Amino acid sequence: MCGIVGILDTRGRRDIDEALLRRMNDTQFHRGPDEGDIYREPGVGFGHRRLSVIDLSLGQQPLGNEDGSVMVCYNGEIYNYRELTAELKALGHVFKTNSDTEVIVHAWEEWGEACVERFRGMFAFGLWDRNQQLMFLARDHMGVKPMFYTMLPDGLFAFSSELKALRSLPGLPREIDPRAVEDYFAYGYVPEPKTIYKGAFKLSPGYRLVQKVGAPLATPQRWWDVPFKLHHAMTESDAQGELVERLRDAVRSQLVAEVPLGAFLSGGVDSSAVVAMMAGLNNAPVNTCSIGFRDRAFDESAYAAQVAQQYRTDHHVQTVDTDDFGLLDTLSDLYDEPYADSSAIPTYRVCQLARQRVTVALSGDGGDENLAGYRRYRYTMAEEQVRGRIPSALRRPLFGTLGRYYPKADWAPRVFRAKSTFESLSRDLVEGYFHGVSIMTDAMRSQLFSDTFRAGLQGYRAIDVMRGHANNSPTDDPLSLIQYLDMKTYLPGDILTKVDRASMAHALEVRVPLLDHQLVEWISGLPPEMKLKGSEGKYIFKKSMEKYLPHDILYRRKQGFAVPLAAWFRGPLRERVRTSLLGPNLAATGMFNAAFLAEMVEHHQSGRRDYSAPIWTLLMFEAFLKKEMQA
Repeated sequence: MCGIVGILDTRGRRDIDEALLRRMNDTQFHRGPDEGDIYREPGVGFGHRRLSVIDLSLGQQPLGNEDGSVMVCYNGEIYNYRELTAELKALGHVFKTNSDTEVIVHAWEEWGEACVERFRGMFAFGLWDRNQQLMFLARDHMGVKPMFYTMLPDGLFAFSSELKALRSLPGLPREIDPRAVEDYFAYGYVPEPKTIYKGAFKLSPGYRLVQKVGAPLATPQRWWDVPFKLHHAMTESDAQGELVERLRDAVRSQLVAEVPLGAFLSGGVDSSAVVAMMAGLNNAPVNTCSIGFRDRAFDESAYAAQVAQQYRTDHHVQTVDTDDFGLLDTLSDLYDEPYADSSAIPTYRVCQLARQRVTVALSGDGGDENLAGYRRYRYTMAEEQVRGRIPSALRRPLFGTLGRYYPKADWAPRVFRAKSTFESLSRDLVEGYFHGVSIMTDAMRSQLFSDTFRAGLQGYRAIDVMRGHANNSPTDDPLSLIQYLDMKTYLPGDILTKVDRASMAHALEVRVPLLDHQLVEWISGLPPEMKLKGSEGKYIFKKSMEKYLPHDILYRRKQGFAVPLAAWFRGPLRERVRTSLLGPNLAATGMFNAAFLAEMVEHHQSGRRDYSAPIWTLLMFEAFLKKEMQA
């Protein structure tokens, strides 16, 4: 696991500034504290920070082929590198290391752009081919590892693992993208391929980019997608058995390491299943760790302990105070652009704990998207059944009117909070799903933004992100479609971003067996009713794990990481909220409606409304602005 940077002169062979390259590289020191190096030749420069995991003695980067005409700078792990090494040696390639990095070099020589289709793993890399005068960038199937890139006005093309490295470039335009701001206040993150800056981009999961010398900025091309192609009919029993074997294979493939390895264990279905598979593949006890909260309403550590005891893991728990809000400014440093998932706080803490004992940790991320585990899938499918019974011409005016006039009742039990449901029912599936997952609805964002800012969007709306993915979806099944939307937005933009930055802040490599692309492909081909059966999400997964995990682990109500934002903003962070939302930083942007900001603060702190999620989103945006002003 590493941090990478690279620069290509697309207009000639200018010398790449060594001091600049080192400065970019040093911004990502935390990603690879073991070793670091740079490489330069006319018109090209690479920088690399290494966290040593495989081939500790010879795996240094940047790494080239025999004559140095191909050089690679790579972040990630290719789990099938041994099989590929054997295949490439049989084809005549000569290896000087036992690292997965060198596989990329020879795979490029043998298969060109199609090399990525042979890799099983998580990866983001830049490869320079001197003979072809091109830079090749690629990002893994699901977007586990990040990749940012830009083309500067002077023709320098640059890439990096984190946006902070690109910010070191003196020529990078730092103009904030209004569309990214609109997206952020809807999703809570800036979805691929945008960044918060107009001139910088994320390479999307499953995409590659070929930047040639003498050419303008290249357009990324998709090389892989989740197929959602139904398998031939299989019995439920057969599906359960094959799911276990495929999960075990995915876990086995990710146990390759020459350093201490363990797992996160939250007590939920996904992490518990990963630990169960690990225990069956290891003779020694599995190292596991979890976070506990002093407030029992948020604490799941007893469930984690139950699994740890069953599999006799070497288990470690760190109990933190629920009021762990001191990381707010740390988070703005980690994520480089506005990012509003408050569960980044406990994620940061569990990574901090894990790094005390291991260098590599397996996690259960991806299970909810793969196997329809989120409660919102159940609610959306129930709404879709209603939509299917009522013609659109009647449904839109009926539920639209009910949604407008039904009172907002955040304080009430869910059954009485019908306003949001009515609003969703008045829309189609994609719009209804977007409405349900938005941190701030269209109506709220309309109030939030100033007239000038809204006009500058020129009709753009955050739902356009989901509409674009829906138009390219390989499936029109309602459940599969919303899973696909999450795989393209929430999973890489929120979940994987959160884990990557929080783990690499502690030089910890996190692997995600449930996002092994072969496993994802197979699960996507299961019938939707095997994933969501009645009100039971992850149905086939839970059934397949009944031999391995206790009933109350599999079928208890899902909790997830949560922090008590509402109480914070009425208590210990009361003044921080007022200073941030009503102070000069947000006002100076001209983006916001000051009267609505004041109304949100007053209504939340008086207890009239729960604006905790929007307020946190604004706090993190304001923290980003402060960092911008200090740069």
